[in-house]
Amino acid sequence: MRRVDFEWRVPADHPAFAGHFPGRPIVPGVVLLDRALLCAEALLGTPAIVWQIAHSKFFSPVGPGETLVFQLQAAAGGSIAFSVRGGGREVAAGSLKPGR
Repeated sequence: MRRVDFEWRVPADHPAFAGHFPGRPIVPGVVLLDRALLCAEALLGTPAIVWQIAHSKFFSPVGPGETLVFQLQAAAGGSIAFSVRGGGREVAAGSLKPGR
């Protein structure tokens, strides 16, 4: 099983911050999931559009300028487990599966 780490620094001017949330911007979970899908695409060379989110959990909010590490591990059957860490803490985790 192949494991790869991807680093992403959250842009301070990311458009999602406009609505999440005034005075205390946080990265919406959907942005983290989108980034995980893009990392899966880079890992396997398969377009992100063919992946489905099997499950996900969010543990800690992420703010502008934080550096995150997305760790992806390809598993048997074509699924991919992912975890997201930043600032010494677990931010999110989940798995992706090939779409139908």
